[in-house]
Amino acid sequence: MYTTRNLPNTRIDVADALRGIAVAGIILYHSVEHFNIFTQETIIHSLPSDQTVADVLAWLLSGKMYGIFAMLFGLSFFIMNDNQQQKGRSFSGRFAWRMCLLFLFGVVNVAFYDGDILMLYACYGLLLIPISYLPSKAVWCIIALLAIQPVELFCLLTGFEIDHTRFYEVSGIINSAHEHGTFLENTLTNLRYGFEVNLRFNVFSGRLTQLLCLFILGMQLGRQRMFYNEGRNLQIWHKILLRSAIIVIVLSIVDYSAIASWLNPIYNLIICLMIVSAVVSAWYAFEGVRKVLHHLCIFGRMSLTNYLLQSIIGCSIFCGYGLACYYKLGITYAVLVGIAMVIVQYSFARYWFANHPRGPLEGLWRELTWIFGN
Repeated sequence: MYTTRNLPNTRIDVADALRGIAVAGIILYHSVEHFNIFTQETIIHSLPSDQTVADVLAWLLSGKMYGIFAMLFGLSFFIMNDNQQQKGRSFSGRFAWRMCLLFLFGVVNVAFYDGDILMLYACYGLLLIPISYLPSKAVWCIIALLAIQPVELFCLLTGFEIDHTRFYEVSGIINSAHEHGTFLENTLTNLRYGFEVNLRFNVFSGRLTQLLCLFILGMQLGRQRMFYNEGRNLQIWHKILLRSAIIVIVLSIVDYSAIASWLNPIYNLIICLMIVSAVVSAWYAFEGVRKVLHHLCIFGRMSLTNYLLQSIIGCSIFCGYGLACYYKLGITYAVLVGIAMVIVQYSFARYWFANHPRGPLEGLWRELTWIFGN
Protein backbone atom coordinates (compact mmCIF):
# COMPACT_ATOMS: atom_id res chain seq x y z
CA MET A 1 0.00 0.00 0.00
CA TYR A 2 1.33 3.44 -0.94
CA THR A 3 1.96 6.00 1.79
CA THR A 4 3.19 9.58 1.58
CA ARG A 5 6.92 10.30 1.56
CA ASN A 6 6.25 13.54 3.46
CA LEU A 7 7.99 15.70 0.87
CA PRO A 8 6.73 19.25 0.22
CA ASN A 9 4.48 19.71 -2.82
CA THR A 10 5.37 23.20 -3.97
CA ARG A 11 3.57 24.77 -6.94
CA ILE A 12 4.84 23.34 -10.23
CA ASP A 13 5.05 26.19 -12.73
CA VAL A 14 5.89 23.92 -15.67
CA ALA A 15 2.66 22.00 -15.01
CA ASP A 16 0.73 25.28 -15.23
CA ALA A 17 2.50 26.01 -18.53
CA LEU A 18 1.59 22.56 -19.87
CA ARG A 19 -1.99 23.09 -18.76
CA GLY A 20 -2.04 26.41 -20.59
CA ILE A 21 -0.64 24.77 -23.74
CA ALA A 22 -3.31 22.07 -23.51
CA VAL A 23 -6.24 24.48 -23.13
CA ALA A 24 -4.95 26.79 -25.89
CA GLY A 25 -4.44 23.77 -28.14
CA ILE A 26 -7.96 22.53 -27.39
CA ILE A 27 -9.39 25.92 -28.38
CA LEU A 28 -7.43 25.92 -31.65
CA TYR A 29 -8.46 22.40 -32.62
CA HIS A 30 -12.08 22.98 -31.69
CA SER A 31 -11.91 25.91 -34.10
CA VAL A 32 -10.50 23.62 -36.81
CA GLU A 33 -13.55 21.38 -36.24
CA HIS A 34 -15.90 24.39 -36.14
CA PHE A 35 -16.79 23.26 -32.61
CA ASN A 36 -18.02 19.84 -33.77
CA ILE A 37 -20.01 21.04 -36.77
CA PHE A 38 -19.16 18.93 -39.81
CA THR A 39 -21.29 20.49 -42.51
CA GLN A 40 -21.97 19.33 -46.06
CA GLU A 41 -22.67 22.91 -47.13
CA THR A 42 -20.23 24.82 -49.34
CA ILE A 43 -17.80 26.90 -47.31
CA ILE A 44 -18.09 30.54 -48.39
CA HIS A 45 -14.63 31.81 -47.38
CA SER A 46 -12.00 29.13 -47.93
CA LEU A 47 -8.28 29.17 -48.75
CA PRO A 48 -5.93 26.74 -50.54
CA SER A 49 -4.09 26.30 -47.23
CA ASP A 50 -7.14 24.85 -45.44
CA GLN A 51 -6.33 21.15 -45.86
CA THR A 52 -2.65 21.62 -44.96
CA VAL A 53 -3.57 23.57 -41.82
CA ALA A 54 -6.10 20.88 -40.89
CA ASP A 55 -3.55 18.07 -41.37
CA VAL A 56 -0.77 19.79 -39.40
CA LEU A 57 -2.99 20.74 -36.48
CA ALA A 58 -4.61 17.30 -36.41
CA TRP A 59 -1.15 15.73 -36.13
CA LEU A 60 -0.01 18.16 -33.45
CA LEU A 61 -3.17 18.73 -31.41
CA SER A 62 -5.88 16.13 -31.95
CA GLY A 63 -5.93 13.75 -28.99
CA LYS A 64 -2.67 15.16 -27.62
CA MET A 65 -4.01 18.23 -25.83
CA TYR A 66 -6.69 16.21 -24.06
CA GLY A 67 -3.96 13.74 -23.19
CA ILE A 68 -1.82 16.41 -21.54
CA PHE A 69 -4.89 17.67 -19.72
CA ALA A 70 -5.60 14.14 -18.44
CA MET A 71 -2.02 13.62 -17.28
CA LEU A 72 -2.06 16.88 -15.33
CA PHE A 73 -5.42 15.92 -13.83
CA GLY A 74 -3.74 12.86 -12.33
CA LEU A 75 -0.84 15.01 -11.10
CA SER A 76 -3.23 17.41 -9.38
CA PHE A 77 -5.00 14.50 -7.71
CA PHE A 78 -1.71 13.19 -6.38
CA ILE A 79 -0.72 16.58 -4.93
CA MET A 80 -4.06 17.12 -3.17
CA ASN A 81 -4.16 13.53 -1.92
CA ASP A 82 -0.55 13.61 -0.71
CA ASN A 83 -1.04 16.92 1.09
CA GLN A 84 -3.94 15.45 3.03
CA GLN A 85 -2.01 12.27 3.82
CA GLN A 86 0.77 14.38 5.27
CA LYS A 87 -1.82 15.86 7.63
CA GLY A 88 -3.03 12.39 8.59
CA ARG A 89 -6.32 12.76 6.69
CA SER A 90 -8.01 10.71 4.02
CA PHE A 91 -8.81 12.58 0.81
CA SER A 92 -10.89 9.83 -0.83
CA GLY A 93 -14.34 11.05 0.21
CA ARG A 94 -13.46 14.65 -0.43
CA PHE A 95 -12.14 13.84 -3.92
CA ALA A 96 -15.29 11.85 -4.75
CA TRP A 97 -17.33 14.93 -3.81
CA ARG A 98 -14.97 17.04 -5.91
CA MET A 99 -15.66 14.78 -8.90
CA CYS A 100 -19.42 15.21 -8.36
CA LEU A 101 -18.87 18.96 -8.58
CA LEU A 102 -16.78 18.54 -11.73
CA PHE A 103 -19.58 16.48 -13.26
CA LEU A 104 -22.00 19.36 -12.56
CA PHE A 105 -19.59 21.81 -14.22
CA GLY A 106 -19.61 19.40 -17.16
CA VAL A 107 -23.42 19.48 -17.32
CA VAL A 108 -23.26 23.27 -17.59
CA ASN A 109 -20.56 23.03 -20.26
CA VAL A 110 -22.34 20.39 -22.37
CA ALA A 111 -25.40 22.64 -22.51
CA PHE A 112 -23.26 24.84 -24.78
CA TYR A 113 -20.79 22.40 -26.37
CA ASP A 114 -21.55 18.73 -27.03
CA GLY A 115 -17.84 17.78 -26.92
CA ASP A 116 -17.55 18.32 -23.16
CA ILE A 117 -14.88 16.24 -21.43
CA LEU A 118 -15.55 17.24 -17.82
CA MET A 119 -18.31 14.70 -17.16
CA LEU A 120 -16.16 11.85 -18.45
CA TYR A 121 -13.14 13.13 -16.52
CA ALA A 122 -15.25 13.14 -13.36
CA CYS A 123 -16.16 9.47 -13.93
CA TYR A 124 -12.58 8.47 -14.77
CA GLY A 125 -11.34 10.45 -11.78
CA LEU A 126 -13.26 8.26 -9.34
CA LEU A 127 -11.14 5.30 -10.47
CA LEU A 128 -8.03 7.07 -9.19
CA ILE A 129 -9.23 6.64 -5.61
CA PRO A 130 -8.74 2.85 -5.29
CA ILE A 131 -5.67 2.90 -7.58
CA SER A 132 -3.99 5.53 -5.36
CA TYR A 133 -3.70 2.98 -2.54
CA LEU A 134 -1.70 0.54 -4.68
CA PRO A 135 2.11 0.31 -4.53
CA SER A 136 4.03 1.82 -7.44
CA LYS A 137 4.91 -1.52 -9.04
CA ALA A 138 1.23 -2.42 -9.33
CA VAL A 139 0.43 1.06 -10.68
CA TRP A 140 3.09 0.79 -13.39
CA CYS A 141 1.63 -2.58 -14.43
CA ILE A 142 -1.82 -0.99 -14.82
CA ILE A 143 -0.31 1.88 -16.85
CA ALA A 144 1.48 -0.60 -19.14
CA LEU A 145 -1.70 -2.64 -19.64
CA LEU A 146 -3.78 0.42 -20.53
CA ALA A 147 -1.04 1.89 -22.75
CA ILE A 148 -1.09 -1.06 -25.16
CA GLN A 149 -4.76 -0.27 -26.00
CA PRO A 150 -6.17 -3.59 -24.74
CA VAL A 151 -9.63 -3.13 -26.30
CA GLU A 152 -8.25 -2.36 -29.77
CA LEU A 153 -5.63 -5.12 -29.45
CA PHE A 154 -8.34 -7.64 -28.54
CA CYS A 155 -10.38 -6.58 -31.58
CA LEU A 156 -7.33 -6.84 -33.83
CA LEU A 157 -6.38 -10.31 -32.61
CA THR A 158 -9.88 -11.80 -32.56
CA GLY A 159 -11.49 -9.99 -35.49
CA PHE A 160 -14.23 -8.67 -33.23
CA GLU A 161 -15.72 -5.38 -34.43
CA ILE A 162 -17.42 -2.81 -32.21
CA ASP A 163 -20.66 -1.52 -33.71
CA HIS A 164 -20.43 2.28 -34.00
CA THR A 165 -23.81 2.74 -35.71
CA ARG A 166 -25.34 4.47 -32.69
CA PHE A 167 -22.37 6.85 -32.48
CA TYR A 168 -22.95 7.99 -36.07
CA GLU A 169 -26.69 8.33 -35.49
CA VAL A 170 -26.36 10.48 -32.39
CA SER A 171 -23.60 12.58 -33.99
CA GLY A 172 -25.92 13.30 -36.91
CA ILE A 173 -28.73 14.41 -34.60
CA ILE A 174 -26.43 16.76 -32.71
CA ASN A 175 -24.84 18.13 -35.88
CA SER A 176 -28.24 18.95 -37.35
CA ALA A 177 -29.21 20.87 -34.23
CA HIS A 178 -25.96 22.85 -34.37
CA GLU A 179 -26.55 23.86 -37.97
CA HIS A 180 -30.27 24.60 -37.96
CA GLY A 181 -31.56 24.62 -34.38
CA THR A 182 -32.26 27.46 -32.01
CA PHE A 183 -30.17 27.97 -28.90
CA LEU A 184 -32.78 26.15 -26.80
CA GLU A 185 -32.91 23.24 -29.25
CA ASN A 186 -29.12 23.00 -29.17
CA THR A 187 -29.07 23.03 -25.38
CA LEU A 188 -31.72 20.33 -25.04
CA THR A 189 -30.07 18.15 -27.70
CA ASN A 190 -26.66 18.50 -26.06
CA LEU A 191 -28.03 17.70 -22.61
CA ARG A 192 -29.82 14.64 -23.96
CA TYR A 193 -27.05 13.18 -26.11
CA GLY A 194 -23.81 14.93 -25.09
CA PHE A 195 -22.58 12.45 -22.49
CA GLU A 196 -23.53 9.47 -24.63
CA VAL A 197 -21.84 10.74 -27.78
CA ASN A 198 -18.64 11.56 -25.88
CA LEU A 199 -18.52 8.15 -24.28
CA ARG A 200 -19.10 6.50 -27.65
CA PHE A 201 -16.44 8.72 -29.22
CA ASN A 202 -13.98 7.58 -26.56
CA VAL A 203 -14.64 3.99 -27.60
CA PHE A 204 -14.48 4.90 -31.31
CA SER A 205 -11.18 6.81 -31.02
CA GLY A 206 -9.35 4.52 -28.60
CA ARG A 207 -9.42 7.04 -25.76
CA LEU A 208 -11.54 4.81 -23.51
CA THR A 209 -8.50 3.24 -21.86
CA GLN A 210 -5.90 5.81 -22.92
CA LEU A 211 -7.35 8.68 -20.87
CA LEU A 212 -7.43 6.50 -17.77
CA CYS A 213 -3.84 5.48 -18.54
CA LEU A 214 -2.81 9.15 -18.63
CA PHE A 215 -4.71 9.94 -15.42
CA ILE A 216 -2.81 7.19 -13.62
CA LEU A 217 0.49 8.13 -15.31
CA GLY A 218 0.12 11.72 -14.07
CA MET A 219 -0.48 10.45 -10.55
CA GLN A 220 2.55 8.18 -10.75
CA LEU A 221 4.80 10.94 -12.12
CA GLY A 222 3.66 12.99 -9.14
CA ARG A 223 4.68 10.22 -6.77
CA GLN A 224 8.14 10.19 -8.33
CA ARG A 225 8.34 14.01 -8.36
CA MET A 226 9.20 13.99 -12.05
CA PHE A 227 7.98 17.55 -12.66
CA TYR A 228 10.53 18.96 -10.21
CA ASN A 229 14.12 19.56 -11.29
CA GLU A 230 15.52 17.08 -8.79
CA GLY A 231 18.11 14.33 -9.04
CA ARG A 232 18.27 12.77 -12.51
CA ASN A 233 14.77 13.90 -13.53
CA LEU A 234 15.96 16.18 -16.31
CA GLN A 235 18.11 13.43 -17.79
CA ILE A 236 15.11 11.09 -17.75
CA TRP A 237 12.98 13.67 -19.58
CA HIS A 238 15.74 14.06 -22.18
CA LYS A 239 15.73 10.30 -22.75
CA ILE A 240 11.94 10.24 -23.06
CA LEU A 241 12.11 13.08 -25.57
CA LEU A 242 14.79 11.38 -27.68
CA ARG A 243 13.14 7.96 -27.69
CA SER A 244 9.62 9.24 -28.30
CA ALA A 245 10.89 11.45 -31.15
CA ILE A 246 12.59 8.45 -32.80
CA ILE A 247 9.42 6.35 -32.51
CA VAL A 248 7.30 9.19 -33.90
CA ILE A 249 9.63 9.58 -36.90
CA VAL A 250 9.56 5.84 -37.60
CA LEU A 251 5.76 5.59 -37.33
CA SER A 252 5.41 8.67 -39.53
CA ILE A 253 7.37 6.91 -42.29
CA VAL A 254 6.20 3.30 -42.18
CA ASP A 255 2.85 2.10 -43.46
CA TYR A 256 0.90 0.51 -40.62
CA SER A 257 -2.58 0.92 -42.12
CA ALA A 258 -3.34 -2.78 -41.58
CA ILE A 259 -3.16 -2.31 -37.81
CA ALA A 260 -4.06 1.40 -37.66
CA SER A 261 -7.11 0.85 -35.44
CA TRP A 262 -4.77 -0.41 -32.72
CA LEU A 263 -1.61 1.61 -33.39
CA ASN A 264 -3.08 5.07 -34.07
CA PRO A 265 -3.99 5.74 -30.41
CA ILE A 266 -0.53 4.56 -29.33
CA TYR A 267 1.04 6.86 -31.95
CA ASN A 268 -0.95 9.77 -30.48
CA LEU A 269 0.14 8.80 -26.97
CA ILE A 270 3.81 8.85 -27.98
CA ILE A 271 3.41 12.28 -29.62
CA CYS A 272 1.79 13.47 -26.38
CA LEU A 273 4.78 12.21 -24.37
CA MET A 274 7.15 13.86 -26.85
CA ILE A 275 5.42 17.23 -26.40
CA VAL A 276 5.40 16.97 -22.60
CA SER A 277 9.05 15.90 -22.39
CA ALA A 278 10.08 18.66 -24.82
CA VAL A 279 8.31 21.35 -22.77
CA VAL A 280 9.65 20.10 -19.41
CA SER A 281 13.19 19.74 -20.79
CA ALA A 282 13.16 23.22 -22.37
CA TRP A 283 11.57 24.79 -19.29
CA TYR A 284 14.38 23.75 -16.97
CA ALA A 285 17.17 24.13 -19.54
CA PHE A 286 16.47 27.62 -20.92
CA GLU A 287 15.52 30.75 -19.02
CA GLY A 288 14.20 32.34 -22.22
CA VAL A 289 11.72 29.47 -22.65
CA ARG A 290 10.50 29.96 -19.08
CA LYS A 291 9.90 33.66 -19.74
CA VAL A 292 7.85 32.91 -22.85
CA LEU A 293 5.88 30.06 -21.29
CA HIS A 294 5.16 32.12 -18.19
CA HIS A 295 2.28 33.66 -20.15
CA LEU A 296 0.82 30.20 -20.64
CA CYS A 297 1.17 29.59 -16.89
CA ILE A 298 -1.35 32.38 -16.37
CA PHE A 299 -3.63 30.78 -18.95
CA GLY A 300 -3.22 27.34 -17.38
CA ARG A 301 -4.00 28.49 -13.85
CA MET A 302 -7.49 29.34 -15.15
CA SER A 303 -7.92 26.13 -17.16
CA LEU A 304 -11.42 25.22 -15.95
CA THR A 305 -12.75 28.75 -16.51
CA ASN A 306 -11.06 28.98 -19.90
CA TYR A 307 -12.44 25.60 -20.94
CA LEU A 308 -16.03 26.64 -20.21
CA LEU A 309 -15.51 30.08 -21.75
CA GLN A 310 -14.26 28.61 -25.02
CA SER A 311 -17.43 26.51 -25.24
CA ILE A 312 -19.68 29.53 -24.80
CA ILE A 313 -17.71 31.83 -27.09
CA GLY A 314 -16.87 29.24 -29.75
CA CYS A 315 -20.38 27.86 -30.12
CA SER A 316 -21.87 31.36 -30.33
CA ILE A 317 -19.48 32.04 -33.21
CA PHE A 318 -19.83 28.78 -35.15
CA CYS A 319 -23.33 27.43 -34.41
CA GLY A 320 -26.34 28.31 -36.53
CA TYR A 321 -28.09 30.11 -33.66
CA GLY A 322 -25.11 32.50 -33.40
CA LEU A 323 -22.91 33.88 -36.17
CA ALA A 324 -23.19 30.60 -38.12
CA CYS A 325 -19.52 30.62 -39.10
CA TYR A 326 -19.57 26.84 -39.57
CA TYR A 327 -20.25 27.37 -43.29
CA LYS A 328 -18.83 30.87 -43.67
CA LEU A 329 -15.22 30.26 -42.62
CA GLY A 330 -12.76 27.71 -43.93
CA ILE A 331 -10.25 26.04 -41.64
CA THR A 332 -7.50 28.67 -41.94
CA TYR A 333 -9.87 31.49 -41.06
CA ALA A 334 -11.39 29.37 -38.29
CA VAL A 335 -7.94 28.88 -36.74
CA LEU A 336 -7.43 32.65 -36.77
CA VAL A 337 -10.71 32.92 -34.86
CA GLY A 338 -9.33 30.36 -32.39
CA ILE A 339 -6.14 32.38 -31.95
CA ALA A 340 -8.24 35.49 -31.28
CA MET A 341 -10.21 33.54 -28.65
CA VAL A 342 -6.98 32.51 -26.92
CA ILE A 343 -5.75 36.13 -26.88
CA VAL A 344 -9.06 37.43 -25.50
CA GLN A 345 -9.24 34.77 -22.80
CA TYR A 346 -5.57 35.29 -21.91
CA SER A 347 -6.24 39.03 -21.51
CA PHE A 348 -9.16 38.24 -19.22
CA ALA A 349 -6.96 35.89 -17.17
CA ARG A 350 -4.30 38.58 -16.68
CA TYR A 351 -6.96 41.07 -15.64
CA TRP A 352 -8.54 38.61 -13.21
CA PHE A 353 -5.30 37.49 -11.56
CA ALA A 354 -4.35 41.10 -10.88
CA ASN A 355 -6.91 41.02 -8.07
CA HIS A 356 -7.66 37.36 -7.35
CA PRO A 357 -5.50 34.34 -6.40
CA ARG A 358 -7.58 31.86 -8.43
CA GLY A 359 -9.77 31.84 -11.51
CA PRO A 360 -13.55 32.34 -11.03
CA LEU A 361 -14.57 28.69 -11.43
CA GLU A 362 -11.34 27.43 -9.85
CA GLY A 363 -12.11 29.45 -6.72
CA LEU A 364 -15.74 28.27 -6.69
CA TRP A 365 -14.66 24.64 -7.15
CA ARG A 366 -12.22 24.93 -4.27
CA GLU A 367 -14.77 26.55 -1.95
CA LEU A 368 -17.39 23.91 -2.73
CA THR A 369 -14.84 21.11 -2.31
CA TRP A 370 -14.20 22.17 1.27
CA ILE A 371 -17.71 23.38 2.10
CA PHE A 372 -18.26 20.47 4.48
CA GLY A 373 -15.66 20.70 7.25
CA ASN A 374 -11.90 20.89 6.80
